[in-house]
Amino acid sequence: MEAGFSSAHNLREYKGKCEDLHGHNWMVEAVVRSEKLDSIGMVRDFKDFKMHLNALLEDLDHKYLNDLEPFKKINPTSENIARYIYERLKKQIPDLSLITVWENNTSAATYEE
Repeated sequence: MEAGFSSAHNLREYKGKCEDLHGHNWMVEAVVRSEKLDSIGMVRDFKDFKMHLNALLEDLDHKYLNDLEPFKKINPTSENIARYIYERLKKQIPDLSLITVWENNTSAATYEE
């Protein structure tokens, strides 16, 4: 499942351009995994999956991430954003396997447990 959001951030204590305020059109890939399928051959209904993912990303869309919890304490890096999305979405989608966050076409971070 893929979805996206737009936001701004800056990386505290980073020595380089990313220490300055800048934005991304983030893409998020969420993957579910199961050893078995349900009675109609699915792991997860995509409609339900998409609803939960989009609702979560709505909280990040068009925001300055550094002002949001928990990013007031930790840097809003792609890695930390992936972990944040994973931990919140896992509560809604127990068979969630991993989250990949793309900040551009060539740079991504994946979080899984």
